[in-house]
Amino acid sequence: MNDPSDVLDRASSSPDATGRLSARDRLVIGVLLVSSFVVILNETIMSVALPVLMVDLGVDAAVGQWLTAGFLLTMSVVIPITGFLIRRIPTRTLFGAAMILFSTGTLIAAVAPGFTVLLAGRVIQAGGTAIMLPLLMTTVMTLVPPARRGAVMGNISIVISVAPAIGPTVSGVVLSILGWRYMFWLVLPIALAALLLGLRRISNVGESTSAPIDVPSVVLAALGFGGLVYGLSSVGHSAEGASPVVLWAAFVVGIAGLVAFVARQLVLQRSERALLDLRTFRARTFTVASAMMMLMMATLLGTVVLLPIYLQNVLMLAPLTTGLLLLPGGLLMGVLGPVVGRLYDRFGARALLVPGTIATSAALWSTTLFTSGSSMLQVLGFHLLLSIGLAFVFTPLFTAGLGAVPPHLYSYGSAIFGTTQQLAGAAGVALLVSVLSVRSSALAAEGVSLVEQTAGGVHAAFLVAASLSLLAIVGAFLIRGSASTAGPAVH
Repeated sequence: MNDPSDVLDRASSSPDATGRLSARDRLVIGVLLVSSFVVILNETIMSVALPVLMVDLGVDAAVGQWLTAGFLLTMSVVIPITGFLIRRIPTRTLFGAAMILFSTGTLIAAVAPGFTVLLAGRVIQAGGTAIMLPLLMTTVMTLVPPARRGAVMGNISIVISVAPAIGPTVSGVVLSILGWRYMFWLVLPIALAALLLGLRRISNVGESTSAPIDVPSVVLAALGFGGLVYGLSSVGHSAEGASPVVLWAAFVVGIAGLVAFVARQLVLQRSERALLDLRTFRARTFTVASAMMMLMMATLLGTVVLLPIYLQNVLMLAPLTTGLLLLPGGLLMGVLGPVVGRLYDRFGARALLVPGTIATSAALWSTTLFTSGSSMLQVLGFHLLLSIGLAFVFTPLFTAGLGAVPPHLYSYGSAIFGTTQQLAGAAGVALLVSVLSVRSSALAAEGVSLVEQTAGGVHAAFLVAASLSLLAIVGAFLIRGSASTAGPAVH
């Protein structure tokens, strides 16, 4: 049962007649935004640091890559459970648990004496990270009236897109000035400050339920989503010695677990006991938005992996230069997020999605012109155009997609968005890295130089990404034009 003071807080913090949020609601959302940005930044912060860590900790690439893959794997297992957790546990308590997990993992990683302890810290970090974004989105959808959701979701898009995008930049700067441990030491006080502020100021949102958790669903979710992400992450690094038997076993377990999980949820949701209620997919706008979000996240995270490889191994740029070159695009996404949110409130989703997906696709097609002699200006132009396109895509997808489901399914919709993003991110990285590896190997057999091998592999990978981006343009025309016309209709 919620504290009576929380009920009074919610009553006094309702939006006024103009739809403006109260100071308390703005504070709740603000603390969740800052906290989510800090925790999600860690999803890609390892990409530039991996070569340094391999030398310092004495591990090879096949082992070291699990600092990122293990993070994604943990996220994919925990996120499907967050829909239940948000409905069952009061907001303040769940926020505290998430930030304590993240802070504990950050501290363990900072003092880790070896690879195993560092990996354990990353896994604990991911447990907290997995809870934060669904909690943020569900809170926003509950507190913010439909007429202002675009503006607030614009701020969330900063968390979704900018945090992973600037992860390599932050990593490159810290590595060039300090050591890899400072990637964690610098984050820890910010996380602790957000934890203390949140525990003091955050009020509980919505009414908690007392429904028991379905343990078989948790096990099936872990096997299904965990197996698929494990397999996809391993495919991307198959060139470093991943066993084909292990890969196929992971996919078989993942697919079988996912099928069984879906079948069980379809039965349990009839009595409101589902771990992840799949009735959200009855809303066409939510389904299309989920599919498009998967394409965009695969593109974003795949690009985050490919660009440093191209810049450092083909153009021979230093890690710091690589990070700084990618910084303007990340900052541009941050600047455009609130602007796109206000445009959404005025013009609706389709008016933004169509030009956004076209710009994203045009940027990706421009990468097919990259060679071993391309200039940094050419790469910067691509990254800026890609950032503009993605900025015009993320906010409309989140706002229109979640706005299309009824309020009692917001927590499940948020969890589904988060889960599919992790699957898409792992799939995008696996696909593009695999294409790069296959093409590079083919060029090696022709006797070309190592630089030309990598350049050719990157060209082939970006060609695949550009081709997939055409599907997003089609999906943009399927999203309802206005948030107000795509209201909840699922029961």
